[in-house]
Amino acid sequence: MQTQKQKPGKELLVRSILTVLILGCAVRQFFNGDFQNVFICFLSLFLLGLPRFIERKLDLDLPPFLEVILMLFIFSAEILGEINAYYEKIPIWDTMLHTVNGFLMAAIGFSLVDIFNRSERFLVKLSPVFVAIVAFCFSMTIGVLWEFFEFFMDSTFAMDMQKDRFVTAIHSVALNPSGANVPIHVEVESLLVNGEDWIAKYGGYLDIGLIDTMKDLFVNFIGAVVFSVIGYVYVKRRGRGRFAPKFIPVIFHDDDRTVDSFGNPLGDDAPAPDEAPDAPPDEPKT
Repeated sequence: MQTQKQKPGKELLVRSILTVLILGCAVRQFFNGDFQNVFICFLSLFLLGLPRFIERKLDLDLPPFLEVILMLFIFSAEILGEINAYYEKIPIWDTMLHTVNGFLMAAIGFSLVDIFNRSERFLVKLSPVFVAIVAFCFSMTIGVLWEFFEFFMDSTFAMDMQKDRFVTAIHSVALNPSGANVPIHVEVESLLVNGEDWIAKYGGYLDIGLIDTMKDLFVNFIGAVVFSVIGYVYVKRRGRGRFAPKFIPVIFHDDDRTVDSFGNPLGDDAPAPDEAPDAPPDEPKT
């Protein structure tokens, strides 16, 4: 079987820089006595090594661009977001990461469609629409599972991963005095909590995680749709394009050929731009 390609210098450079930064952060958090953040640092180092582990186990070569984006995403979410509180300092930080997550998970789902059937006898021509739908559903499923995890951590360990929002009005059927299934609009003009006037201090009523969860799923949806459309065009054009291959792994075969995760030959095996790959012969009927 063909061995994996040597990783480019830029990808290794990014990994090395992030590793040094994370180790420095771990040392700082250790001397500050914040051992939970020390754990987050070592978890981040573990996540940085996952792409290489996956490559070895599945005989893949992840595009360097995809690996760099994944590493920067991990660093942005765990080190900058959690430890350095960028989620609070930069209001759009969480929204940006959830959008990128939706995009990346769609790209991974797109590749997984064929990675599990990468034997020659299973390399079949899949409908571009079907592949795009699978990629979209995979991305949304990951997004939902992450929101489940946030809710579990908040309710079990008294955390606040589902960030709270202040609202100034309530729309509720429960407040309808007639009992009809008609929501009542109520402006929050006064609110005392433990003797403290929240309207004067915070400007509204505290929503517990619902708005944040729905916002996260919505931007995840946007990212998933964007890559699903890109992937659809990629398959429709028989694997030609410059952008989509930056996110699609290369599969190593026993006959020293490399193909992307949809069976499109790469490198010296790739067809000319104006040539379409030959269709596989029909198998004899039994």
